[in-house]
Amino acid sequence: MTVKHLEILLADDDTDACAFFEEALAELPISTRLTAVHDGEKLMQLLNEETGKLPHILFLDLNMPRKNGFECLAEIKGNKKLNQLPVIILSTSYEQEVINLLFQNGAQYFIRKPSAFAQFKKIIQYALMLITEQDVTPPAKDHFVLTVENSQPV
Repeated sequence: MTVKHLEILLADDDTDACAFFEEALAELPISTRLTAVHDGEKLMQLLNEETGKLPHILFLDLNMPRKNGFECLAEIKGNKKLNQLPVIILSTSYEQEVINLLFQNGAQYFIRKPSAFAQFKKIIQYALMLITEQDVTPPAKDHFVLTVENSQPV
């Protein structure tokens, strides 16, 4: 998917993470527009709107109020209109069982949220580069988890 402007949707109830995300996008060499929602119900309402032009990519936090990331991912991947939307999971958790389940349920990538801004920026930029410069078919399981260590310079 080669695009000159990225429409990005972020579903995360952590305001600090949203601010970090917005700052990271501001430093990208590509034009972006970020829309953020802070709970799973609002996310699904937005995605299911009839006017709905879908974003290019969704970054989805697992732990959100009203409807968590697992529930949202299942709804997205079970919906014919939404199931091609690339979903990158953001989480502070790093449990292998959870990662395996997310992979099986159709998430594009998994990112463990780094605490340092420089690392957060690098991993978000790397994820966007993967989505925009490569085929969006799901990666092999051993490339599902994105880390700062396995990211290339952006």
